[in-house]
Amino acid sequence: MNMLEKLVLPIKARPASASLTIKEAIVLPPDTNHHGTIFGGKLMAYIDDVATIAATKHARRPVVTASTDSVDFLYPVKKGDAVSLNAFVTWSHKTSMEVFVRVVTEDLLTGGRRVCATSFLTFVALGDDDKPTEVPGVIAESDEERLLFDTAPDRKEARRIRRQESKHFASFMGTERVKETSAQSRPQNAANKGYESAWGVDW
Repeated sequence: MNMLEKLVLPIKARPASASLTIKEAIVLPPDTNHHGTIFGGKLMAYIDDVATIAATKHARRPVVTASTDSVDFLYPVKKGDAVSLNAFVTWSHKTSMEVFVRVVTEDLLTGGRRVCATSFLTFVALGDDDKPTEVPGVIAESDEERLLFDTAPDRKEARRIRRQESKHFASFMGTERVKETSAQSRPQNAANKGYESAWGVDW
């Protein structure tokens, strides 16, 4: 081993808290639907924004959103309320990072606060060649961080299965508009003979 090889060290792990990112906003009339609550898409844009910053802080590299794993809307956010989003990296694996986002809504007149949404997203860091590059590990310190860290491998496996399913559906359905077809006219091959057999294919 030469001197240069001895200097090559693994990327140092970073605390989950180091990536903590907070974003706050007030819900204005243009942000709401005919029910007087915030558009789901508007809140999702906030979630992606704050999660991107958290992932970039952790990797200290440009990142791209690989998937929005889940967004659960738990409580309506009304016009005039404030929303506070907290995001941090919970876990990493080679080139990817999982980010958790908690959204709290606050009635600014009464001070009442409730968790209105939670979300998990996955990001991939890019190197100078715009290809995936290694990211630091995550050091979980608080009880919340340790819970999310310990359960992350299960969510990763669920993502892997769901991504395989998505790729399969994309391949099977193609780019044409969905049309009603009979079972006889639907394209079939050895690897895909209808919906039921799709899950047995080794993707």
